[in-house]
Amino acid sequence: MTFCRSAKDIVAIGITNQRESTVIWDRKTGEPLANAIIWLDNRTTSTVEDLLKTIPNNARNINYLRPLCGLPLSPYFSGVKLRWLRDNVSTVRKAMDEGNAMFGTIDTWLMYKLTGGVNGGVHKTDVTNASRTMLMNIETLQWDKNLLKFFDLPNSILPEICSSAEHFGDIVDGVLKGISITADLGDQQAALVGQQCLAKGQAKATYGTGCFLLYNTGPSIVHSQHGLLTTVGYQLGRNAHPYYALEGSVAIAGAAFNWLRDNLGLIQSTSQIETMASTVDNSLDVYFVPAFNGLYAPYWNQDARGVICGLSEETTSEHIVRATLEAVCFQVRDILDSMHKDCKIPLAKLMVDGGMTVNNLFLQLQSDLVGIHVLRAKIAETTALGAAMAAYKTVAPDYNMEGPLSKSDARQAIKPKIKANERDLRYQKWKMAIERSLNWETSSLSQGERESFDGA
Repeated sequence: MTFCRSAKDIVAIGITNQRESTVIWDRKTGEPLANAIIWLDNRTTSTVEDLLKTIPNNARNINYLRPLCGLPLSPYFSGVKLRWLRDNVSTVRKAMDEGNAMFGTIDTWLMYKLTGGVNGGVHKTDVTNASRTMLMNIETLQWDKNLLKFFDLPNSILPEICSSAEHFGDIVDGVLKGISITADLGDQQAALVGQQCLAKGQAKATYGTGCFLLYNTGPSIVHSQHGLLTTVGYQLGRNAHPYYALEGSVAIAGAAFNWLRDNLGLIQSTSQIETMASTVDNSLDVYFVPAFNGLYAPYWNQDARGVICGLSEETTSEHIVRATLEAVCFQVRDILDSMHKDCKIPLAKLMVDGGMTVNNLFLQLQSDLVGIHVLRAKIAETTALGAAMAAYKTVAPDYNMEGPLSKSDARQAIKPKIKANERDLRYQKWKMAIERSLNWETSSLSQGERESFDGA
């Protein structure tokens, strides 16, 4: 592989980004009106509660908007974050009312700054990022007036929605001056492209702080009946057909090991994980549900909290570390089972990438606990690769994106080593642990009950 030696070797640039993370800034000054709210931030839970109260007939149905945007009401998405900012930050509310506020996910903010900011910077996003706001109609791929009305947000704040691969603008300053931005995809969709899951029925999983599975449903929109999100996979050109995907999102994957390190001191470094977990043959029937801020797909229970079940006198830190690896694997099975129910086609193999995939034991556990072949990406940074592929597609329309880069048949498959009955028995116990994690937040003691309990 040949790498660029200077900016002159760069023909185009693609952007990929955290999707739901929300930025809002002043149209006149180009300065942020508030701190960005990242995708995992849970402060907007109260906003979800308030919005649920506005649903007709007191239905409190989190899926009320799914037919329009493909998403459930959740603190996860940008529309909810924007409503929280409007309700809680006076400068944001004032700027919105006066038509001076501009909103974007991180891609939009980067493009705006790179192309000039207040001096002519573009205000654009792509269909994959827009599909994570709860404000875009999943069929028309345009901002939806009914969704804006529901969230009480003005159309004036919104960027132009573009395809994932077209000319967005040119960089105006620095060493990259004059180079065109020709692709924009949300990070998980970029990984879908980078893994070359470009045909209906292919799927990938990216393991980082969280874990995200995308299943390509082709040009067809599949509205999940089993807790998954309907999202845009990519649209490689303004006149190209959009490809859609079902997505399952796991809030806590690699982040669980940071918790073991920083909060419990069970590990000193994440580099120890594989060695520690390999010193024991199993988790000794310990199950860990890392629902620190609720559970995402397929449960969508924001009141869930983390639990560790099955502790005994024999439990060691090594068993808990191994149980944490297995927790990620079980959450992936939850999502793959939902994908199977929605699409009726069982996966034979799962493409995987992300930081956790350097752990060979983890990938064997994933294969064992799901019962399919797991194929690790040969190029670690598939998210960046996907953005680069889409950027090049814009400037070289004949480029074959299904060509020799990272073909799955060049990778060695990791195959299951345990039998189906053992796999299913362990999954049943995982589901028992999930049940114990649900609705903890709503079952908290009131202040009066707490005082009584404490003997006050």
